[in-house]
Amino acid sequence: MEIDRRVVFYVLAIAAVLAYGTFGTYALGRGNNFNVRITSLDQALYFTVVTISTVGYGDITPITGIARDFVIILIISGLSIFLSAITVLSGEFLSARVERLYSGINGADRKRMKNHIVLIGYDSANEIIAHKLKSQKRNFVIITGDKPTADALRKKGYLAFVEDYTSRTELEKYNLDKATDIVIDLRDSSKTVYVVLVVRKIAKNVKLSVIAHNAEAESHLADLEVNSIINPVTMAADALTKTLDRDQDLSAQKK
Repeated sequence: MEIDRRVVFYVLAIAAVLAYGTFGTYALGRGNNFNVRITSLDQALYFTVVTISTVGYGDITPITGIARDFVIILIISGLSIFLSAITVLSGEFLSARVERLYSGINGADRKRMKNHIVLIGYDSANEIIAHKLKSQKRNFVIITGDKPTADALRKKGYLAFVEDYTSRTELEKYNLDKATDIVIDLRDSSKTVYVVLVVRKIAKNVKLSVIAHNAEAESHLADLEVNSIINPVTMAADALTKTLDRDQDLSAQKK
């Protein structure tokens, strides 16, 4: 999960408060501003943490005006930053947990995954395939690595999940070995090859079709255990060439 900027901000803010308190205490403590002389950064850090946490053991106390002013600023800034940080960080943790529960597969969904079709990736070809399968009320699942895409698909009524499709452990949850067909449609050719290898380790006998978006991907896939390699660009070019040939023949016959 991408780290929220607020998390980074509060981590840096906490570090800044601790630095302010530690070095400020050390500088003031070397004089006669506290009831004891502070001679090390360890002592200064200890006083800072005890002060911010409001524990207040009383073994080190400010005795001059400047030291008291320093401690007031430390307490106000420290408590503000730490309370805000706890709120944000705990919120991020809970959000991550909720997101995982929402995005992951549950028992009811898994029971449906038998004699099903698995679409891995959601590029242009799988988008059209998913639309047609839904209109036919077929049993299928979409696995994508992009959360916004999965969220949008679920709102449209698709059974879509966010997973790392390069992970065998993650893919095994979707009963690939019990599927009738698997279609891989990823724009990245190197990732496509890797996912094919992972899928074949899970489902050796399931029909596997792969969309190759370029000639490089098509050549790499030729040596793998793929039942069908489809290059939409090549297919479109072949169909167009045939149309052009027919038009040329008809034109020649008219002459």
